[in-house]
Amino acid sequence: MPTLSVVIAARNEAANIADCVRSAAFADEVLVLDSGSSDATADLARAAGARVIVTDWPGYGPQQNRAIDASHGDWIYSLDADERITPALAADIRAAIAAAEFDVFDVPRRSLFVHRFMRHSGWWPDRTRRLFKRDSARFTTHVIHANLATERPVGHLGAPMTHYSYRDLASVLEKMNRYSSGSARDLHERGKRGSLRSAIAHGLWAFMRTYVVKRGFLDGAEGFMVAVVNAETSYYKHLKLREIALAGQPYRDEPR
Repeated sequence: MPTLSVVIAARNEAANIADCVRSAAFADEVLVLDSGSSDATADLARAAGARVIVTDWPGYGPQQNRAIDASHGDWIYSLDADERITPALAADIRAAIAAAEFDVFDVPRRSLFVHRFMRHSGWWPDRTRRLFKRDSARFTTHVIHANLATERPVGHLGAPMTHYSYRDLASVLEKMNRYSSGSARDLHERGKRGSLRSAIAHGLWAFMRTYVVKRGFLDGAEGFMVAVVNAETSYYKHLKLREIALAGQPYRDEPR
């Protein structure tokens, strides 16, 4: 019978890691790569049954690839600390591995935004590739939204995993700042340039796409909140892209 490793890259996830590891207890191995946490993440992961490796942080994609290389299973499931594998999804994973009709599978995510699990706003079904046979896929190295890349056909698991993406507004603001900065760096590396005009245009379109096109209005107050967050993230992403291009240039009121 093929074996399964669930790999988790984590840093300062004491509030999440034990429940995350326990949700993966059906696997043959649960491996946590702890990126130098200053809290009890590593100890809590071990107590919950995981094998723990403490290392540095080279970025999300490279860290996921490290976890793949350090794991022992024939199959691998990549799990984030704020995600949980439900019993229904665990059954789907076992069935998919036994049938082996595909080498790579994606899975839908049921994501929390503050007080609501979102059903619209572009948040559902939010399929993401997570289950794969060893040597059939690797993670990209984007600063933000690194993803599992493969040249193999991708199958679809039916049961969703649970994603506690934003538990409160403080985490919303923290992630908005971090994601806009990382996305701006990714765009800069691709040769893109930002401007105030493009920041305004992208921000407005992000709101309309989320709230109207993706029917965020059906998610109530949280749908409106997500639309605003998406607009602000896009707006600041393009302003930060402009800022990167202007770095090192003289201020406008300085002699040239």
